[in-house]
Amino acid sequence: MHKNFKGIEKTVFGRGSFSQLGEIIAPHRSENNGYMVFIVDNYFKGKELEGRLPVQPEDTVYFIDVDPHEPTTEQIDILRDEILASKGLPSGIIGIGGGAIMDIAKCVSLMVTNEGSSTLYQGLNLIKKPGIYHVGVPTISGTGAEVSMTAVLTGPEKKLGLKCEWTVFNQVVLDPELIATVPRDWWFYVGMDTYIHCIESENGQFNNAYSHAYAEQSMKLCRDIYLGENSGQTAENDDKLMVASLMGGLSLTYSEVGICHAISYGLSKILGMRHCYSNCIAFNHLADYYPEGVAEFKQMVAQHNITLPQGLSKDWTDEQITAMAHVSYKLDHMWNHAVGYDWQEKVTIADIEAIFRRL
Repeated sequence: MHKNFKGIEKTVFGRGSFSQLGEIIAPHRSENNGYMVFIVDNYFKGKELEGRLPVQPEDTVYFIDVDPHEPTTEQIDILRDEILASKGLPSGIIGIGGGAIMDIAKCVSLMVTNEGSSTLYQGLNLIKKPGIYHVGVPTISGTGAEVSMTAVLTGPEKKLGLKCEWTVFNQVVLDPELIATVPRDWWFYVGMDTYIHCIESENGQFNNAYSHAYAEQSMKLCRDIYLGENSGQTAENDDKLMVASLMGGLSLTYSEVGICHAISYGLSKILGMRHCYSNCIAFNHLADYYPEGVAEFKQMVAQHNITLPQGLSKDWTDEQITAMAHVSYKLDHMWNHAVGYDWQEKVTIADIEAIFRRL
């Protein structure tokens, strides 16, 4: 069965395009109960961006702190219930922030129309009803969450996304000016998330000409940004990174991610490690699976004087390592892509535990 995914309905790109947000959402204000919900990274509370939000008196704004924890099913359920109890079904959800805020906005847009806990919908095509209009405004680029059909949540049993065609944003606003304030280390980690998306997309059985075209261009941009003659955190490179993130997200959508993401999910679920950072921690030790990609990644780490910790596993218990391995092992789709449909004949829990012990 070939993948047949819905894309973003509308995209605006360019410096200063955030100023168009008000007019973009205006035609949708009359839908449902006639108010918008803005979900904004708490980093911007009290800052200049807060004053630029196109908020009307009837709207609701939630400033959400996503540091250090990634979105959880409990968080989504509580937020959904609070929104519906306050003013009923909104006209739309606008997410403004990094990948975690993008995923929260996508999840809330689905859960306001679907009953029960979000734990019931962790997986592919489990959502029963379409969500409501939702807009993504990334203020950090690299995760691909602005284009992905997956909204990743950590639940009591697993870390897994709500994944269906209704997850995809109706509109994204890509304004490179918004990512200028990203701290240098996180500018690196999230950019590497894009790079790793492409390396994993390319190195597996689901790679195809369509996913390859996006990965090829995204990796070219990443190399310009992180290894090129004018590498670094500049305005021009912010433009490139925003496009690379989008293309990297499309590449993985039409192919798949692999072993690094499987290991990263274990780190996030059991240790609460942030996704982009955990990807870097894991990828640094996966040269036997992705030799060329890891070698180039290490060049980028060296060029930008990024320090990745070594020997982390010495502080982990055997129980933690086993638990992380089981989280990773359950991600069949990632191992299928990277190793093959017979991956369970080639990879054991003990093998995955050994990967964690390298870190």
